[in-house]
Amino acid sequence: MPRRVLQGTVVSDKGDKTITVLVERRVMHPIYKKYIRTSKKYAAHDEQNRLKVGDAVSIIECAPISKRKRWTVVDEAAAAKTTAK
Repeated sequence: MPRRVLQGTVVSDKGDKTITVLVERRVMHPIYKKYIRTSKKYAAHDEQNRLKVGDAVSIIECAPISKRKRWTVVDEAAAAKTTAK
């Protein structure tokens, strides 16, 4: 099964080696057929503590690192390339 890759923005960098990433999606409402923005926060592993609030990042699924962390940050080149689209 392939790993999922998500794009989002960093909303918190207060944890040690941990960032919180807000991922927004557009989904169609089943009855009204209008698009709605839904969002979810993910805790992601940032080994060097290099990312700050407001940065656009890509995160990828990984094995559990802690109770809440199941995502890790993709390297900077890939994160910059995917958010430039």
